[in-house]
Amino acid sequence: MKRIAPTLYFIVIVLLPILSVAQEDYVLREGDPDGIGKWYMQREIARVMDASAMDWLERPERSREENTALLMMNLRIRPDDTIADIGAGSGYHVFRMAPRATNGHVYAVDIQDEMLQAIKEKQENGDVTNVSTVKGTEKSVNLPENSVDKILMVDVYHEFSFPKEMMASIQKALRPNGKIYLIEYREEDPYVPIKKLHKMSEEQAVAEMEAAGFQLLRNINNLPWQHCMIFVKERF
Repeated sequence: MKRIAPTLYFIVIVLLPILSVAQEDYVLREGDPDGIGKWYMQREIARVMDASAMDWLERPERSREENTALLMMNLRIRPDDTIADIGAGSGYHVFRMAPRATNGHVYAVDIQDEMLQAIKEKQENGDVTNVSTVKGTEKSVNLPENSVDKILMVDVYHEFSFPKEMMASIQKALRPNGKIYLIEYREEDPYVPIKKLHKMSEEQAVAEMEAAGFQLLRNINNLPWQHCMIFVKERF
């Protein structure tokens, strides 16, 4: 009987099972034109909004449509909080949080250079000293372990190409008593004027967050169009 070469043995016995498990996390198939043809936990992942839509992020009516002032109140920002805005975009929320975290810090995390540049320009023009930009990747927020008290994700989680990996990196970055504020357009409400793939139901969000090791603390149901779901690390 011919012996299997050590390298081939390693590939067959060790690597293939690992790759098989990894592939099971995501399913590739055709879907919505607004999606990327990739599914996670029976949800199709939406296309990323690129920098060409920056004007929409900064639209004057946004504060009224989404009641961003009320969202800031929901965050209950303390002066010494360290906060990370994941998928910060043009910095719309970053520069609303920074004045509240007077002795703290705000990390503006995004994967697009154009978005990060827009934030840097705002920071320089406003002489804001407690904001830092961070270039993330599709799989990591690139923040130090146990470094942040609050994570804010506004209408961005549903666009993560690798949600499992991203949430694992967030899990590491968040301090033990930290909180995730997951803001997503309500799929349950047909009157919210947003494309279906850019909405999430509370049920779907909870299922995905639980799979990542988080539990729902509260859904503050006071925003006009969006869920404001607060998640904490599960206690084992």
